[in-house]
Amino acid sequence: MNLNKLKVLRERKRISYQSMANMLDVSFQYYWMIENGKRGLSYEMAVKIAKVLDTTPDYIFLDSNLTNG
Repeated sequence: MNLNKLKVLRERKRISYQSMANMLDVSFQYYWMIENGKRGLSYEMAVKIAKVLDTTPDYIFLDSNLTNG
């Protein structure tokens, strides 16, 4: 799972950790752990994150080597 895109996309939209956590209805710590690879996430949470960032879960979390066939 590639988490670099997650941070880049969040920062590009100028969304703080706390704002992201609020939009996802989770704690700051929970979101921070996801973004920093300390906690896994469910498919449902991946979809919520993608929706906030206006993209797809595959774009954020899958390695591009896996999606380019």
